[in-house]
Amino acid sequence: MSFSLSANKENKKVRVWLDGCFDIIHFGHANAIQQAKALGDVLVVGVHSDEEIAQHKGPPVLNETERCRIVHAIKWVDEVVENVPYITSVATLDKYNCDFCAHGDDLTTSADGRDSYEEVKAVGRFKEFKRTAGVSTTDLVGRMLLATRSHHSSALTVGEAEKATFAQMASSPNSQNSPYTKTCQFVPTTQQLVEFSTGRAPAPGEKVAYVCGSFDLFHVGHVAFLEKCYAMATYIIVGVHSDSVVNSYRGANYPIMTVFERVLSVLSCRYVANVVIDAPYCVTEELIKQFKVDLVISGSRTAVSASTDGSDPFGQAKRLGVYREVDSGTDMTAYTVIERIIANRIKFEERNRKKEQKEMTALLAKSNEANGK
Repeated sequence: MSFSLSANKENKKVRVWLDGCFDIIHFGHANAIQQAKALGDVLVVGVHSDEEIAQHKGPPVLNETERCRIVHAIKWVDEVVENVPYITSVATLDKYNCDFCAHGDDLTTSADGRDSYEEVKAVGRFKEFKRTAGVSTTDLVGRMLLATRSHHSSALTVGEAEKATFAQMASSPNSQNSPYTKTCQFVPTTQQLVEFSTGRAPAPGEKVAYVCGSFDLFHVGHVAFLEKCYAMATYIIVGVHSDSVVNSYRGANYPIMTVFERVLSVLSCRYVANVVIDAPYCVTEELIKQFKVDLVISGSRTAVSASTDGSDPFGQAKRLGVYREVDSGTDMTAYTVIERIIANRIKFEERNRKKEQKEMTALLAKSNEANGK
């Protein structure tokens, strides 16, 4: 059956399908979602089940319920479909009334090494966008595994440490890194920040809330907390602490993500209106007045460390009577995610190795085909 967008009625909204694992959500996922949404009017995001991911990639870190809740919170998502097949079919697009499927220019293969999107590509119902360089779930798992081994005693820089992790994970001394998996430094730009920002100021009379923290490995706990904050104030400003500040109160090799990686993850959340980059650890009266903050909100389940001079970082907010605490309703933290990685370290290392090997095999076959071999 032929397919043409020109056959659509003028008033018909273009529905775009995007699917994935969305395991350990990061700004690469968010950027993919943002790019997919730009291709149409309505973005439908399919989330693979735990069983499908285990079969084709290896065990996910987060379960399906957790992954779906995070995807729901990404501001460019219009609809979420749970438990979708790993291999995308025309039948799936038709079932959810989607015009085409969108995906990054990286290679996604099934358990047997086939292109997961070959069926929709064959009928012209596939659009490609540029994959975000500098981060992947595989990369983040590698960073977490490194943190469990070397702790804060490592003298390696972040870049050297990541390279060391993947060197250890490589099964063969002659193996090559897949361009889709290999670690490279993420270089942020103002354009990316603008694309992720809402670009709006608080409306007259709109209640403004300020929250702050590391927001490392943006997870369900963060989403649940921000949902509660949004119920109290509809203009949420998030202060994201610098890498050095986070390391001062978390220790070891924290944060796992750099400050700009964390900022972009936070900006992708539909409950967030603005972000303060390299926010001060102590919430000052000046900050509260500058941003016309009505409420300073903290999570009741998160332990708050005293500042370097021993003072309460929320002391000024409490004195001004604007401090509030909310219960997110979940105990999920960055530590929880890392504990899951540690508990299944061998499985995740094997998953990463197999993923890279599949990608390199597929790339070699593609290269040979192009060269007529």
